Amino acid sequence: MSLPVRNILFLCTGNSARSILAEAIANKIGKPRFRAFSAGSHPTGKVNPDAIELLIDLGYETATFRSKSWTEFARPGAPVLDAVITVCDSAAREACPVWPGHPVSAHWSMSDPAQARGRAARSAMAEAYRLLELRIGALVELPFDELDAGQLRRTLREIGTYGMMAIML
Repeated sequence: MSLPVRNILFLCTGNSARSILAEAIANKIGKPRFRAFSAGSHPTGKVNPDAIELLIDLGYETATFRSKSWTEFARPGAPVLDAVITVCDSAAREACPVWPGHPVSAHWSMSDPAQARGRAARSAMAEAYRLLELRIGALVELPFDELDAGQLRRTLREIGTYGMMAIML
């Protein structure tokens, strides 16, 4: 018996870097059990060029990535979501739309690599990718069908702390 595909939405304010990276990673390592999307509360309208460059260098197809509003996922006909994960602190503080499917939510705090400039920009984007890959790797290993909503919420929030000790050191 095949397991249902789980829809995950990654949110940040601008939907230009962190959430785009998370969408790419989750669709790659979570396939075929997971389908990932990304959006922003105040989308910039363009994907950060450093994020696109990194994804291309890592072998991703990037033509379909775009910066979009989270309202696309609250409309009738939008994918029914199983989880919504914010990857920036400002989006986590905002009042979110009502999502179809009543998904569990979690927050994975991380620095915004799009704020880095010059030589630091590429390094910051690579570090964001590494941290997201670690967290999403743990997410795709979760037994979604064996966890109730409370357990899933707690576990997703715990995953949001992965890699934080390495950043603090």
